[in-house]
Amino acid sequence: MERTKILIVGANGKMGHAVAAAAAGREDCVICAGIDLNTKAYGEFPIYDSFTALTERPDVVIDFSNPALLGTLLDYCLAGGIPCVLATTGYSEEQIAQIKKAAASIPVFFSFNMSLGINLLVQLAKKATAVLGGQFDIEIVEKHHNQKLDAPSGTALMIADAINASLDGQYHYVYDRHSKRAKREKTEIGLHAIRGGTIVGEHDIIFAGHDEVITLSHSAASKEVFAVGAVNAGVFLAKQQPGLYDMSALMQSL
Repeated sequence: MERTKILIVGANGKMGHAVAAAAAGREDCVICAGIDLNTKAYGEFPIYDSFTALTERPDVVIDFSNPALLGTLLDYCLAGGIPCVLATTGYSEEQIAQIKKAAASIPVFFSFNMSLGINLLVQLAKKATAVLGGQFDIEIVEKHHNQKLDAPSGTALMIADAINASLDGQYHYVYDRHSKRAKREKTEIGLHAIRGGTIVGEHDIIFAGHDEVITLSHSAASKEVFAVGAVNAGVFLAKQQPGLYDMSALMQSL
């Protein structure tokens, strides 16, 4: 079996280490190199401080770095026709437009959350919305560690967008409620962010109706679930044609 050669961008970050560990026990892929300002090696692959210093040619790039690096990353991938898995969160609307434009030329895998479980949760939420929408109020509560920069999480927004799409885009988002002194509107989707300790990631979708509440939940116990999902995405993407892919496409291929 030919092994998919993976380049990790953000190789010396926590998720970079997790991706390397997730790939280490697999026979279908191998980490060929890493990119990070910290070039201290910890595996059987070199780490460079820039794309220009890179001598290896990967089959796919997995990015767990910083949104500020997106332009440089896409330039590298577009120049070499290399597929890329974008697992970083906190992109702006302009950057998401960049990602979509790049997908016209190369395979791009873009998801706010690389966990298969979370993406199953999204599908369940869409089915619940199809049954309950219009009759139940919908609130999303997400919890993460105290080092997370963005709020609400990209995953919470992904869930809200999926639910709203099921409601023909007729709902609007309300973030917390401290600045709004008014009764809840029927067409609201509430989003609430909690930050504390070392919480890896928890998401609750609450459907609150008359005298009954239905809650869909997902809890990640470690970052490993996101790393495994990213490696799965990388192996999948390396065989695809140009286009924009997400976890639903990966789940259909399994």
